[in-house]
Amino acid sequence: MDTIARLREILASSRRAVFFGGAGMSTESGIPDFRSAGGIYSETLHREFAPEQMASHSFLMAHPAEFFDFYRRRFVYLSAAPNAGHYALAEFERRGHLAAVVTQNIDGLHQAAGSTTVYELHGSIRRAHCTDCGAHYALDYIMEHTPIPYCDCGGMVRPDVVLYEESLDNDTIAGAVAAIRAADTLIIGGTSLIVYPAAGLIDYFRGKHLVLINKSETSADRHAELVIREPIGATLHAALPDVGDMCDTPKRTLVE
Repeated sequence: MDTIARLREILASSRRAVFFGGAGMSTESGIPDFRSAGGIYSETLHREFAPEQMASHSFLMAHPAEFFDFYRRRFVYLSAAPNAGHYALAEFERRGHLAAVVTQNIDGLHQAAGSTTVYELHGSIRRAHCTDCGAHYALDYIMEHTPIPYCDCGGMVRPDVVLYEESLDNDTIAGAVAAIRAADTLIIGGTSLIVYPAAGLIDYFRGKHLVLINKSETSADRHAELVIREPIGATLHAALPDVGDMCDTPKRTLVE
C-alpha cells in the first residue's frame, strides 16, 4: 500500500484527528516562511536590526513606526488564499474525521477555507487590539492607519500576534492540549518542530496514528507510523477521495 492510500485509510477511520501545522502549510499559498534558507529571517531588512529583533515586543514599544512598516510588508499578505490542503482539512472536519487544527501560522487561511475549530498558537494578523483600553480592531485598521495605528482613546493598536519576548495565550494552549490529548490521529505537517513551546504540544498525543508530512526530517519522524516527504497541500487533497478539485471552491480572502 502506498503512503497516500495508507493516509486515506487512517483518516477514514479517524473520528478525532488533529492537524498540527506550521509555515509549510502556507508557503503553498505564496506566503514565505521565516526560518528556511530563503525565509524572512535570513534577509537583511534593516541596517541596524535583525528581523528577529524587529518582530519583538521591545522593538514594537521602542520603534513602533519601524515595527509597523516591517509588519505590513513582511507579515501581511492580503492576496494569499487557501490552498488545496486548507480546503481538504476543512472537508475532513465537515465529514466528522477531523476534530481540530492547531496551527503556528498567523494568516487565518484555515478559517478562510472553512475550518471552524482552529487553535492559533501564535495569534492572527486578522485581529488587533488597543494596548490601553483593549478595544478590538480588524486587520484593515492597521493597514489603513499609518504609520502608527491609534485607538480613539489614544492608545496604540497592535496586532494580535505573539511577538518575541511574549507568552502564548493560556486559553489557546489549553484548547490545543485538550484536542491533541483526545486525538485518535495526529497529523503533523509543514513544520520543522523547532519552535518552542508550540512544538512541545505534540508530546501530549497518546492516540493510535502519528503521521508526518514534511519535506525535511523532524525530531518526531522516528515515532511516526507514516512519514511523507511530498507537498502538503497535494498530499492532504489526495487523501480525501471522491471530492472534486478543492481549489475550485469559492475562495475567501483575509479581508471580506
